[in-house]
Amino acid sequence: MNKLKTTFLGLSMCAASALTAHAQELTIAIVNNGHMINMQKVAEAYTADTGVKLNWVSLEEGVLREQVTSDTATGGGQYDIINIGMQEAPIWGAAGWIEPLEFGAEYDIDDMLPAIRNGLSHEGTLYAAPFYGESSMVMYRKDLTDAAGVSIADNDSWDNIKAAAMAIHNPDAGVYGACLRGKPGWGDNMAFITTVVNSFGGAWFDKDMRPTIDSDEWRAAINFYVDLLGNYGPPGSEGNSFNEILALYNEGKCGMWIDATIAASFLEVDGVAYAQSPNAGNPVGANWLWAWAMAVPAGSPNSDEAKKFIEWATSKDYIKAVAMHPEFGWGSVPTGTRASTYAYPEFKAAAAFAGAEMAAIESAAPEATDLKPYVGVQFAAIPEFPEVGSAVAQEMAAALSGAKSVDDALAASQAAADAIMSEAGYY
Repeated sequence: MNKLKTTFLGLSMCAASALTAHAQELTIAIVNNGHMINMQKVAEAYTADTGVKLNWVSLEEGVLREQVTSDTATGGGQYDIINIGMQEAPIWGAAGWIEPLEFGAEYDIDDMLPAIRNGLSHEGTLYAAPFYGESSMVMYRKDLTDAAGVSIADNDSWDNIKAAAMAIHNPDAGVYGACLRGKPGWGDNMAFITTVVNSFGGAWFDKDMRPTIDSDEWRAAINFYVDLLGNYGPPGSEGNSFNEILALYNEGKCGMWIDATIAASFLEVDGVAYAQSPNAGNPVGANWLWAWAMAVPAGSPNSDEAKKFIEWATSKDYIKAVAMHPEFGWGSVPTGTRASTYAYPEFKAAAAFAGAEMAAIESAAPEATDLKPYVGVQFAAIPEFPEVGSAVAQEMAAALSGAKSVDDALAASQAAADAIMSEAGYY
């Protein structure tokens, strides 16, 4: 037996030794991002070792959220394991929609980054295990900024970011100054837009949980966003989110991208440099905090097997399995979950972004503050937020495309959010 096969068997057995001998099936709903797609190949060894067949349902982010929310809320039982994030995990855990997770001592839960663990827990109980975690940062082509005679600094001003985008923007050569999310969705365009609003001193709600979308801070932020992306972004940006922009970047069409730190794992162009997220005077909330995590819907008949798979797929051993997989390696391991990952010299050598990613995660500020009375950076950790965020997302996409003025989009957003929050009984 070769060394690689021996390693995979050992890793699987470590976390799955209690699995029954007969084959079972698990249906897993995942977001169609790179690390999740890679997991399907790495997990072939898990099936070979345990006899557990894994049925993968890979969905675009917005579709995944809709289907998983509907199925879990109604107890539909379509999935044994679901991808959810920090917005859902504590709320769904408190509501009893998903099962608490407890793992063996070898899992070393204390190795999990505190910000990620806390964001996936409710009252100290973990309800979803992080497959990868992220903040956001600037990923820019230093060859282009150097050639244009401009620079980008950590926590730079938005004005300087705009000047840099203008300097490197060259649509005749197929290069756009700034590629930013524009596709509507509370976790799509609004993830980025909310950090811009935060950096301008805005928030989703005031201390009484009344929407503040018609504020001067929102107006300044959205006007800036529409101007920046409308003038120095690729055509059709209102249809672009993570996967679309990643493809554009790897085709050499983006000079700058401000998005999830995890994107750095999948960039294939040379000369990329990294900087902490810019702001307009308020650095708190300028970079988001998120994790795509794995949870078990309550009442699943395969919950024991599902939890064993999650324990394996989010363990230190899984990270090593990706590192040693012949198709991947240390540069492709899922990041943002465990402190130990950042201690491997092989990882640090393969991942030039590691230091910037860790700095971004550690500086993210999800706690409630005087400015915002809710937990969350690019979202609000309340049950109504997906509905509010989705409604506003459509209006922001309309403003970006030119279908509506910024003022009209903000007015419609305020009205929609107010109706949702009022009906929910907040005031």
